[in-house]
Amino acid sequence: MGPESGLILALLCWVAGEVAAYPPWDFSWGARAEPHPWSWVEDPQSRAIATSQRPVTVQCQEAQLVVTVHRDLFGTGRLVNAADLTLGPAACKHSTLNPAPLNTVVFTAGLHECGSIVQITSDSLIYRTLLNYDPSPASNPVIIRNNPAVIPIECHYPRRENVSSSAIRPTWAPFSSTLSAEERLVFSLRLMNEDWTAERPFTGFQLGDVLNIQAEVATESHTPLRLFVDSCVAALSPGTDSSPHYAIIDHNGCLVDGRMDDTSSAFITPRPREDMLRFRIDVFRFAGDTRNLIYITCHLKVTPVDQAPDPLNKACSFNKARNM
Repeated sequence: MGPESGLILALLCWVAGEVAAYPPWDFSWGARAEPHPWSWVEDPQSRAIATSQRPVTVQCQEAQLVVTVHRDLFGTGRLVNAADLTLGPAACKHSTLNPAPLNTVVFTAGLHECGSIVQITSDSLIYRTLLNYDPSPASNPVIIRNNPAVIPIECHYPRRENVSSSAIRPTWAPFSSTLSAEERLVFSLRLMNEDWTAERPFTGFQLGDVLNIQAEVATESHTPLRLFVDSCVAALSPGTDSSPHYAIIDHNGCLVDGRMDDTSSAFITPRPREDMLRFRIDVFRFAGDTRNLIYITCHLKVTPVDQAPDPLNKACSFNKARNM
């Protein structure tokens, strides 16, 4: 990798509660099933996003999704052209353009519209699409003011069984009604700065850098829980089944990346809290591939805090001195 090259990371996580009556909820990096920021992929040449500014928010509604994009997309103070933003492979245009002081662009689309795809799992219906930023040429064609960006967007809906005598088809309930009837477990997975005091801006990485990753669950009024990172897989596309891929955490909580001779990857001990877990990963890229975007997908889960760690629920690092 050349000295001017950068590496972009998009972190995704999926979570499964080990406590009865709490189905797994899937969240993309920085995502919520309510109006919260979704996956953000930034070019390494872009400036840091101000922490007070959420550039993209998504609402997953019963039959449609609403994507709100702040035109100061890169946090530079320069507003992007609304016409350069499209939704999905069908390149749907925005439905609303809000002038100053909001300076936002709103996309409203049905779950099946704009070329979105749907995946049916045993637990969920997953609708996937992309927010695309393709800047128009500058007035001087020799220079480039902004680079293109792609922001993956997902809406996850839990499935319900259909036991009527009518034709069987997947059924689901919107997040809003499901969550209101249950206590919520809100999981998060964030990149942190060097001293773990704040979230790190997405400014790209170089080989030799270290990723500080913090996993957390907000239990609200739930009984105390202990958080574990069951697995983490790096790949060149979202998900864990694409090729090539590389296991960072495996075997129900072992940070296997730390076994490499040239890495210092490990969990941080002691835990700050039982519902929080931190770990460090040395930056890498896939050999023979020139793409500068890597997805890291992690599976988070919880157990009751009074349940002792066991072979299926643990957080272990490799000890090079003892080779175990």
